[in-house]
Amino acid sequence: MAPQSLKKNYRCSRSLKQFYGGGPFIVSSDGSFIACACGDAINIVDSTDSSVKSTIEGESDTLTALALSPDDKLLFSAGHSRQIRVWDLETLKCIRSWKGHEGPVMGMACHASGGLLATAGADRKVLVWDVDGGFCTHYFKGHKGVVSSVLFHPDTNKNILLSGSDDATVRVWDLMAKNTEKKCLAILEKHFSAVTSIALSEDGWNLFSAGRDKVVNLWDLHDYSCKTTVATYEVLEAVTTVSSGTPFASFVASLDQKKSKKKESDSQATYFITVGERGVVRIWKSEGSICLYEQKSSDITVSSDDEESKRGFTAAAMLPSDHGLLCVTADQQFFFYSVVENVEESELVLSKRLVGYNEEIADMKFLGDEEQFLAVATNLEEVRVYDVATMSCSYVLAGHKEVILSLDTCVSSSGNVLIVTGSKDKTVRLWNATSKSCIGVGTGHNGDVLAVAFAKKSFSFFVSGSGDRTLKVWSLDGISEDSEEPINLKTRSVVAAHDKDINSVAVARNDSLVCTGSEDRTASIWRLPDLVHVVTLKGHKRRIFSVEFSTVDQCVMTASGDKTVKIWAISDGSCLKTFEGHTSSVLRASFITEGTQFVSCGADGLLKLWNVNTSECIATYDQHEDKVWALAVGKKTEMIATGGGDAVINLWHDSTASDKEDEFRKEEEAILRGQELENAVLDAEYTKAIRLAFELRRPHKVFELFAGLCRKRESDEQIVKALQGLEKEEFRLLFEYVREWNTKPKLCHIAQFVLYQTFNILPPTEIVQVKGIGELLEGLIPYSQRHFNRIDRFVRSSFLLDYTLGEMSVIDPETETEYPKDKKKKEKEVIAAVSAMEQDTEELNKETPSRKRKSQKSKDKSNKKRLIAEAQGSVIAV
Repeated sequence: MAPQSLKKNYRCSRSLKQFYGGGPFIVSSDGSFIACACGDAINIVDSTDSSVKSTIEGESDTLTALALSPDDKLLFSAGHSRQIRVWDLETLKCIRSWKGHEGPVMGMACHASGGLLATAGADRKVLVWDVDGGFCTHYFKGHKGVVSSVLFHPDTNKNILLSGSDDATVRVWDLMAKNTEKKCLAILEKHFSAVTSIALSEDGWNLFSAGRDKVVNLWDLHDYSCKTTVATYEVLEAVTTVSSGTPFASFVASLDQKKSKKKESDSQATYFITVGERGVVRIWKSEGSICLYEQKSSDITVSSDDEESKRGFTAAAMLPSDHGLLCVTADQQFFFYSVVENVEESELVLSKRLVGYNEEIADMKFLGDEEQFLAVATNLEEVRVYDVATMSCSYVLAGHKEVILSLDTCVSSSGNVLIVTGSKDKTVRLWNATSKSCIGVGTGHNGDVLAVAFAKKSFSFFVSGSGDRTLKVWSLDGISEDSEEPINLKTRSVVAAHDKDINSVAVARNDSLVCTGSEDRTASIWRLPDLVHVVTLKGHKRRIFSVEFSTVDQCVMTASGDKTVKIWAISDGSCLKTFEGHTSSVLRASFITEGTQFVSCGADGLLKLWNVNTSECIATYDQHEDKVWALAVGKKTEMIATGGGDAVINLWHDSTASDKEDEFRKEEEAILRGQELENAVLDAEYTKAIRLAFELRRPHKVFELFAGLCRKRESDEQIVKALQGLEKEEFRLLFEYVREWNTKPKLCHIAQFVLYQTFNILPPTEIVQVKGIGELLEGLIPYSQRHFNRIDRFVRSSFLLDYTLGEMSVIDPETETEYPKDKKKKEKEVIAAVSAMEQDTEELNKETPSRKRKSQKSKDKSNKKRLIAEAQGSVIAV
């Protein structure tokens, strides 16, 4: 087998960051994106893969309400500052803002026409605003509690606004009423607790209101009477109606037929969906208050200790077309439910789960041979398994009672993907990822299980290291991978391995050795299966966080809190190499490229790529803002995943081959463009040649082109034409080139000529807009002043030459009578010219090195005397 080529670069291909921190959210009209609050920022999230398309930075204002215009071009936001802002989603800029309420805005809704915005406030008022003008058009008051929800009637011909409040009432407001006493059309009072959600039927004549009094009221908007009350026996957070003509509507209709045992469903029936504290989706039929469908169990996983705070849905919305139902949980997750048609019957299944916040990531591993999934242990009691392609959470493995600290994966001989986890509850659990069930539980540790590792060859056991300082070997013999109930796991051997907590364990490739890394600053190697001590690795100055065996050599690698990575010989425990480069503790290290390279990550938030043979750090990547606790390397693809305290998961792909191809392509393109440039020069197409020289970043060629133009007779027009074809970025480059040319006396003439033409073409308003123009001008002005002074002195000194040549009759004077009449004047001019020449000579002497000044001193004196004598002779002759 040919050896793998060394990797030179990795590229971060995908990131999963926190995009939702709880609070308001809004779905686009086509369901393609979700605008959700994350702290004081607004994230525009792609609903397919949870990638953040764009972010609108706030102004330290906690958001309380969001709304979208019907065409999804404008986004409205409001927070505790009471400032209502209008954002353009194309430019991500705030185009308008105003204040209106005396308290935070708790709800918003945009009119179907897009011209009006309704806001519900904690000040018990409902206001309607003109979107374009930003002024208030309607002012409604009457609620006795916080107004939490507001809704325009979808029919633009019906000028009705609905609002729900904590005062247990729903009010109907007339937008066309001129008399203030007739603004409130009706007060709907049937609830005994706060109204949490309101929704309208498809025909617009039935209103559903849900509250924390565990009922849903159905109102007839013809006469504002309560048609029926549906008891749900759970605190409700959201109610939404089912639109006709969708797969969801067909699914509900089929449920109605089975429930009523009729061949056809009732065409006049109204169906609605409720979600609440129980965390289950229920579908109801208003006629008869019949529950047509209820989930058997909640898809929300919670711990037994904190069940009340995390269980349940906080909001729900029907998605357009066939996208299904969206439900939002209290722990910042988006659940997408869709209808799946089976042979026997259709089912409502959880098709996608987007996790808005992962908390601190402790460990992660790739699943299966194809490595299409990533198992992640966060600061939770569950393992979240992500689809690498979409970064959506495919499923969750729940069962531990405390936070999961470590995990490992393998593929069994039967082809099933197994996962082992260690937790703060002092237990280890064995999972079948194929059936998504727990098949084994191991108890016996007296401390947190900090590290677990599967066997690499036989997959007949796994090892665990704990805070109780013991190392255990667990047997997998006789365990049924298809069992529905977990069985108790048995240990093969146990040893007290260290004086302090065991942070990491690793099994050798041939399953003959196991290595442990501990808080006591040592690593130990043990022989399996009886855990006989082989050697202790001593040399680190601080605790060891990670250990790993080489896949090809008889050595082991350790990562420590002393900022180093060491490679040790297994035979005698000697340190073979030490790698330094991290600025803080190294938390993870793993071999790649058949043991010739490795990657490491640490508390400094860096990921580093190393060459083992040369001890060289090939590349460093900074994509995390906190400690990188987790590092996973794919065995087949050698794709890398990193996660840490910033709750960010980054996926890295080897880009060595693609970078080499890109470099070759750029070189090939540069050669072709260079030939095109030479052809343009030969054809005297200076405008095209100058543009190509700028694109290829060749300042010397640009100078040669401008110099060639200056030597031509009609140079002004051609230079103007060439400069007019430049873009703003190219003008910035031109100023940089001119600044460099201007520092050299041989090149300054061309620089000044180009600068003169550029300032004639560009108006001052455009020059000011050039990026970094201030710094560029600071470099241009001093040298330009110096060149001007030097040329001015040369011009004044040339008067002496004109005078001398005129007196020698080499050139004809302008008038024959000029010299006799103005002898004294000419004498003064000659004397001034001589003094100017003396000054130039002194400056030249200052610029000339001392050795050269000494050698030229006598020559300068003789030349000066000769010039003065000739000048005096000429004056006397006159």
